[in-house]
Amino acid sequence: MQKRKPIYPGIIELNFQAGEVFGCNVYLVYDQDEWILIDIGYEETVEDFIEIIRQIDFPLSRCKTLVATHADVDHIQGLAKAKQILKTTVTGHPNAVRPLKEGDTLVTLAEIEAQNLKMDMPPVDVEHEVNDGDIIRVGNLELEVWHTPGHTDSQLAFRHGDILLSGDNIYRDGCIGAIDAHHGSDIKAFVKSLERIRDSDVKWLAPSHGPMFANDKDFMNRTIDRVRGYLEMADFGTLAESWPLMDQWDDEVAQGKLPEGLGVNEA
Repeated sequence: MQKRKPIYPGIIELNFQAGEVFGCNVYLVYDQDEWILIDIGYEETVEDFIEIIRQIDFPLSRCKTLVATHADVDHIQGLAKAKQILKTTVTGHPNAVRPLKEGDTLVTLAEIEAQNLKMDMPPVDVEHEVNDGDIIRVGNLELEVWHTPGHTDSQLAFRHGDILLSGDNIYRDGCIGAIDAHHGSDIKAFVKSLERIRDSDVKWLAPSHGPMFANDKDFMNRTIDRVRGYLEMADFGTLAESWPLMDQWDDEVAQGKLPEGLGVNEA
């Protein structure tokens, strides 16, 4: 048996526990022998994670539920397999229910034809739906559910004491979860979710990818300012709110204005 290496009382991150990164961060939240998993990652690493759980002496029969932070393939492809092995249930936001039940490869980003990417997305039923303000109980431990849309419309985060299991909202380098219309991204909602995290009294952020880090207002503001700027950038297509350059172009066309040095004077 291995010695448990919790990152916070009642929380173990399974990659950190193993000393090896298998994929997205998978959080085992526990009180005594009862436990849940926040995300599971790819199907091919399910057995690796379950072996780690065995090695740190958690009874497999005491898994209360498997929780999906959101319906992206790198977080939930292994749900059906893990559910079958552990004989447990799946919990997620209502917006994740349909893509998970149908194994929707487009919404989950399991299939991106332009990049010749195609992965299986095994369908799985969601028995328990949770939304903002709900409480997930694990023994006597309570996780407060936050709905933090932006990266996807189903993105959840979970608070326990001074730590927030913060999903794909923000990472230690200031990056954020991918913005893509196919899986329900919303830039304005993303800004609000980041502001909520910034303005909370949460001290630590435990993301779905990469290391844990402190919730620092200056750091958060730099990311929020950058993301807010996406609302006026053509880079983000239909997810942007406006493109100020087009207003400038309207004015310049009306004025017949060209940059100095460009243009031909005809006699």
